[in-house]
Amino acid sequence: MKTKFKNWMKNIKKDWNTFRKNPREYAIMIFNCMREYVKNNTLFFTFVVACTFNALLLRFFTIHTLENLFYFAPFLLDMAIVIILGSFCYLFKPKNRFTYLFCVMALLTAICIINASYFGFYKSFTSISFLSMTVYISDVGDAVVKQVIHPQDWIYLWAPLALIIVYVRLRMTGKFYYDEGKKEARYKKKFKNTFIFGLACALVFCLSLDNTKCSRFGNQWNREYIVMSFGIYMYHINDLVKSIEPQITSLFGYDNAVKTFDDYYKDVPKTATSKNDYTDIFKGKNLIVIHYESMQTSNMSLSFNGDPLTPNLNQLAKEGIFFNNFYSQVSVGTSSDTEFTYNTSLMPTSSGTAFVSYFDRTYVTIPKLLKEQGYYTFSMHANKANYWNRDLMHQSLGYDRFYSKEDYDIDEVIGLGLSDKSFYRQSIEKLKAIKEEGQPYYGVLITLTNHTPFDQVDLYGDYDVDMKGTILLEDGTSKTVSYPYMEGTLLGNYFKSVHYADEALGEFMEAMDKEGLLDNTVVVIYGDHDARIGIEEYQRLYNYDIETNGLLDANSPDYVNFDNYQYELNRKVPLIIWSKETKEKIHTTVDTPMGMIDVMPTLGNMFGFYNRYQLGHDIFSVGDDNIVVFPNGNWLSNVVYYNAQKNEYVPLAYYRAKEEEQFTLDDVAISNDYIEQGNLYANQLLNVSNSLIVFDLIKHDQETQNSSSYYVDERTVTP
Repeated sequence: MKTKFKNWMKNIKKDWNTFRKNPREYAIMIFNCMREYVKNNTLFFTFVVACTFNALLLRFFTIHTLENLFYFAPFLLDMAIVIILGSFCYLFKPKNRFTYLFCVMALLTAICIINASYFGFYKSFTSISFLSMTVYISDVGDAVVKQVIHPQDWIYLWAPLALIIVYVRLRMTGKFYYDEGKKEARYKKKFKNTFIFGLACALVFCLSLDNTKCSRFGNQWNREYIVMSFGIYMYHINDLVKSIEPQITSLFGYDNAVKTFDDYYKDVPKTATSKNDYTDIFKGKNLIVIHYESMQTSNMSLSFNGDPLTPNLNQLAKEGIFFNNFYSQVSVGTSSDTEFTYNTSLMPTSSGTAFVSYFDRTYVTIPKLLKEQGYYTFSMHANKANYWNRDLMHQSLGYDRFYSKEDYDIDEVIGLGLSDKSFYRQSIEKLKAIKEEGQPYYGVLITLTNHTPFDQVDLYGDYDVDMKGTILLEDGTSKTVSYPYMEGTLLGNYFKSVHYADEALGEFMEAMDKEGLLDNTVVVIYGDHDARIGIEEYQRLYNYDIETNGLLDANSPDYVNFDNYQYELNRKVPLIIWSKETKEKIHTTVDTPMGMIDVMPTLGNMFGFYNRYQLGHDIFSVGDDNIVVFPNGNWLSNVVYYNAQKNEYVPLAYYRAKEEEQFTLDDVAISNDYIEQGNLYANQLLNVSNSLIVFDLIKHDQETQNSSSYYVDERTVTP
């Protein structure tokens, strides 16, 4: 070993002396060595360049910043991983190296294509664990083809094509089998040297890391940040480890998770301790919850040709308690994440979904808490029972009965299944039978029609999303004409679907009232998530040019600059709590920012139940300064929207002031301490929630405390 080290040092000293004496000659020597290496390893060199460049293209096309394009650190780590993976080809005979390199390149190319498509739809990068949920994509195949996969996503196929072309040319010229060493020992040496060079590149990258990057890498919440900082290939290596974490919980991080859990909950009371004007106002009443598919709050302010888009939803909002600054907090599980967060006041998991990966954990939920008060609990959804693993998860959540597709007559199909109107109509009969049993009940109705791909326009009704106008004819008379406006667009089709869903809701409420099902009953309506329609679709909505049937020029005084932050803020969904009581005396609008995680505590205060493990807040006790945390690490308060991926924020006062065309930077300045505190809160919330779910810590805590539950409602303190 000492002899090798001495020889190595001598060679370095010799190279240094050569460089110092004649830098030009040394540079030529290095260039010739590199040229000779490429000549002798053309296939391997093509593999490394193509795979590394694809990773660079992915970061640029998804995150869209020149800074990211020229950011060297992720480029270096992507290259290091590609070199390490490619180095194993030298353990194969030359005739088999192409097969190995092509298989690895196919995998890496697939990673780029899948992430490009996924990012275009979800504005995030996909997860290995998402593959376990591909069974749930079959029912929305049209949506995947029409809205997720775009022609530009196939650009990454140039890499395997280039590898094939190089391979064919080498075969034709007879150079493919050229190798400076024919012996197995030479192959192994080349593998070792290449592998070590890849590790050296990775080591150089590691020298650039700081505590913040390491922490975010370990948590895996902020996917865009990880891809920007570590590259797409290392992101997926880390994601693979996170994906198998549920299977190795007993060996991986359990003690640290318990400490995180204990530190957070040590000061959390075991009983409800606060009261406000809404405490127990609905205690003992029936509760019907409508899980409103893909409904956004912005729809409620839209009208076309004088006809409101959602007249029934608007009326319920006026008569009930309307939360107009409410956000879903979904990850890859979309609707299932909403169900989970609503029922448990916990966040979606950092990897996979609770419904699929963690359905067998112990949770404290709304159905369980109401069952302790004597309620009969049920859920209704006219889709397959095993979709999103609901048949098993609804049992874990505590529902007494799950009415699924088998319980409905599929007599009218729109989109993914039974139409909302038929679903509501058939559900009325089931609700009447439940009411006759005489005990209070709690039920959730999960709608289906207003779901992507929004392509069955002929079944949505005759609501027009065109634009009517009047023109003056030469004879002095006028004529009403129609301009296409939103007709034929994806967003326009979505609006038609929204109007249909609103009609169905209105008919359902009418039928409920007629059958006496609204007496002594509270109706809660929440949008499960936004429609997942890209920002480019909104440009026509806000910047339609009636003269050209196109878009206004960006320099036009009427042009609306609908930017990425406005798009994020526009993703809020409605939350309405309605009863004949609210209609008569307590209807109000709540402007405080609120997330799905806050619904359980808010309803708990109203219905008289309490969950010690809830991470949300009763919105009527928290005041105006509530923070809504999103699964990707972004967060929103009443003054700022913070983007964790880009480590930047926009003060909400900016948009209010901009509308008035008078603002200065001083008017919208946010202190660094405020942002830092918000980040600390967001990271803590996500870590505690993930630890609790993955390691089943509610069960652990209850066993430790020798107690079956903590959901008690004994308020002892009045604020």
